[in-house]
Parts: sequence; C-alpha cells; structure tokens
Amino acid sequence: MNIDNLYNDIKIKSGDFLVFGCSYGPDSMALFKTLLEYRKNHDIRLVCAHVNHGKRKESEKEKEELEEFCAKNNVIFEYMKIERYGDDNFHNEARNIRYDFFEQIVKKYNAKYLLTAHHGDDLMETILMRIARGSTLEGYAGFKKLVKMNGYYIFRPFISLTKEELVDYCHKNKIPYAIDSSNNSSVYTRNRYRKNVLPFLKKEDKNIHQKFLKFSSLLIEANNFIEKEACKNFKDVISDNNTLVIDKFLNVDSFLQKIILEKFISNFYQDDLILINDKHLTLIMKLINSKKSNSRVNLPNDVIVSKSYNLLTIKRSPILISNYEIELSEEVLLPNGHKLKKIDYTPLHNNSVIKLSSKEIVLPLIVRTRKVGDVMAIKGGGHKKIKDIFIDNKIPLTERDLWPIVVDSASHIVFIPGLKKSKFDKTNNEFYDIILKYE
Repeated sequence: MNIDNLYNDIKIKSGDFLVFGCSYGPDSMALFKTLLEYRKNHDIRLVCAHVNHGKRKESEKEKEELEEFCAKNNVIFEYMKIERYGDDNFHNEARNIRYDFFEQIVKKYNAKYLLTAHHGDDLMETILMRIARGSTLEGYAGFKKLVKMNGYYIFRPFISLTKEELVDYCHKNKIPYAIDSSNNSSVYTRNRYRKNVLPFLKKEDKNIHQKFLKFSSLLIEANNFIEKEACKNFKDVISDNNTLVIDKFLNVDSFLQKIILEKFISNFYQDDLILINDKHLTLIMKLINSKKSNSRVNLPNDVIVSKSYNLLTIKRSPILISNYEIELSEEVLLPNGHKLKKIDYTPLHNNSVIKLSSKEIVLPLIVRTRKVGDVMAIKGGGHKKIKDIFIDNKIPLTERDLWPIVVDSASHIVFIPGLKKSKFDKTNNEFYDIILKYE
C-alpha cells in the first residue's frame, strides 16, 4: 500500500490538523495506521474522533482500547456517546449525530479535512442498494472520494481498496481492532448485500470494485454537467418562496424537468428524501400537466403538493402537525413555511439572526415546537416563559403550536426565531462560530 498515493489528493501545510473518524473496526484502524505512516514524512497533528452508539456492551471496552492506542501514538482523542435516540430510522439518525460531532471536532481544530475509512466494498453496497430502491442520478453514483462541505472537505482515501485488503493490512502490521457483531445480522439491508451479493460479484471478477468505481465516476461527471444545466433553469422556474411557475417549467427540456423537480422537493424534504421515489415524481408531473386549475397530491410525511392555476407549491399539512423535532443541519425548511439555516456571515443582528459559540452550548442543535413550561434565559438577564414571549409579540394562537424553538442537546432554549434571543447570543466583538438566520 503506497501511503503517499493514498493521500495525494489532499493539500496540507506544516502544523495542520487532520481529523479522522474511527470506530475501532478494521477499516478505520487501517486508516489510523496509514495516517501514522503519513505523519512520519509530514508535519501534521492527528485527531481521532470516536462515537459510542450505546448499542453494544463491548463499546465501552473498545473506547478504552482506542483511547489507549491514541495515547501510545501521540494522537488526540475526541469522544462522544449517544445517550438517546428519537423515533427516526436508527442508522440514519446515528449517522446524522455522528457527522455533526465530526464537524464539531473539525471546527474545534480548524481542520481542512475529515477522513473516513469508506472503501470500495462500501461503494458497491451503496450503489446496489440505491439501484434496487430507486434514486437520482447523483444517488446512483454512491459517494465521492472528496466532498466539499461547509468550510472543510470529507476525504475517503480507501475508495479504490477492498475490505479484504484493509483487514490484511491490519494483520500484517499487527494493528488491533474489534469486530462489530451487528455487522453479521441479516436484519439490516446493507448486511444482506454484504453477505450475499458481493461474494457472488467478486467471484465473477475479483476487481469488480474497480468497475463500480469507474461507473460511479462516470455518473458523477455526467451529473455535474446536468446539474449546471438544471441550475440555469431552476432559477427561472422557482420563485423565492419555493413556488414553481408551471408555464416556465413546461418550456424546459423534459429530462431537465425531472432534475428540477427532484431539486424542488429535496429543498423541502432535507434528509428524508429517501421517502420519495419515481412514483411520487410521476404523480407530481401528472398534477402539473392536469387541465384542472386547482388540485393536489399527497406525499409521505403529510406533505402536500398543490396546484393553483400557474403555480405549484409544496408544504406540510398544518392540520396534521401538532409537534415536530428536527435536528438542525445546514438548512431546514420548517412546517410553518419558513427556513432556518446556518450562514457564514451577516452584518445583521436583529431577532431573525443569532450568533452562537459552540463552546457554550451542546451540539447538535434541535428545532422543535413549544412544550408546557418552556422558559428561556433571555439576553440581558432574567428568564421568561415562552408563552409570555408569544403574548408580548401578539402571535396568534393558530401559529404558536408550529413556531420553531431552537434548543441545544442539553435542552437549553437558545433562540425563538423572529421573536427573541437567549443569553447565548453573541455580539460582533465576542467569539462565535455559528450563525443562524430565520427567513
């Protein structure tokens, strides 16, 4: 394994921190070892980010062994344990929490890269599952080797290697690792592909992972070109309030129409886009082409797409929503029709903007509806009931149940978007590394 070739896609300078996710499995421990080798010829600091999902009794012992291995090799160890989960799909929720933690560590050390040990077998599994489920052109490509995030990159150096090669590397270098027993369970879809489909494909062609990588690269290249063309038209057919102008949309090439429609929906569904498939897109296209002036279709999660003459809108049914709890990512389209998003800069300091320090709050941030007894420590001192804040601002009763409340993971209310800021709000002269804007 040529270490320099693995990392020739990253650009670093002397003294840089490299953050890598490590589960203590063979893949991530192989990553750990290659980074130790890479460090021998480069002036870098390594940061190991480890998440305990709290699902296996062996996890505590694995955490201790990994922490000891870090100390032995002069690697910074960062750790979190997931104490509770919501009602979402476990794997999706765990992934979101994990990557929010990784991003927090990346920003803590002002790192340029987050490295993960995803390999060629992972890529094959992802592509096959998405083909079976149905996806977008970009989705069928699986995942990329290098992905630009908000202020940093995710880098996957093992994308051209197999699981077997990484395990062999660990054995040859006597690197400790643990096997997650849940990986053998056939309950999980990915495990079934791993145990039943991949062995067949590898028997047909031992280098099949390289063919999948070429397939992925080709789709990514095609998607990048199509995205550029779609974006040119997207701005023309979608208004500022996320409304599609039908006559303009129908003048666009039919292939690009589908891409624009996917983009239109993805802005609303966020991480739940997995719920949408070709059947739903077909229903929306029928709605658009219908001769009826006013009509609608229902989508998963109580989402309604409505046609009114020349306009198409998408929103969640306010009648069916009594409460919600959403983990705040880069941008969230809220059930009340507003957006809450993270931004890099704004000169504004009104009640639609809050500037926070990650050192004073517990990430990730959550957007939820009000609860009985909610109280916020307000900016300037003192505490105030959320109910009284609504009354002071003359918010109608019909709007209060859906009004967003931003809390941290320790249940501190940090922001009532558009109405009031908490004691956690920072002035321009104070340290802050998170900016939220409500619009």
